[in-house]
Amino acid sequence: MARFEPSDPPLTLIEFVTEHHLASLTTLRADGSPHVVPVGFTFEPGRALVRVITFAGSRKARNLFERPNSRAAVCQVDRGRWLTFEGAGQVRSDAESNAEGVRRYAERYRVPKDRVDRVTIEIVVDTILGHV
Repeated sequence: MARFEPSDPPLTLIEFVTEHHLASLTTLRADGSPHVVPVGFTFEPGRALVRVITFAGSRKARNLFERPNSRAAVCQVDRGRWLTFEGAGQVRSDAESNAEGVRRYAERYRVPKDRVDRVTIEIVVDTILGHV
C-alpha cells in the first residue's frame, strides 16, 4: 500500500481513475455507522476533488446534508489495483456544481439522465491510499 499526495498524484493514479470502473462510496449515518453504496465518480487532481452525482433524497446525500463536512471515502478496485480517496464531504445543489459534476461524469462513464433534484457530492480529498 502506498500513500499519495492529493495535490500531486502520479500519472498511474490519474490513468486508473479515468478508466471505466465503479467504486464504493462510504458516508456516515447520524449514528456514526457507515453507509456504503456503489457509485460512479470523478477525480479532479488539480483541486484534489472527488465528485459523485446523485439525487437529493438519496441516503448518501442525506447523510452529508445531516452531517456536513463529515468524513467520506470512495474506493475503486480492479483486481490488485485499488485506490481510496478520503476527505470531508458536502453536498452541492447549485447549477454550476451540478453542471460540472454531470460534465465530468459524462466524460468518464456516459451522459446521465436529467434530474430536477440533482445534487453533487464533493469530497475534498486529504488522503489517498492505494496500489496502482
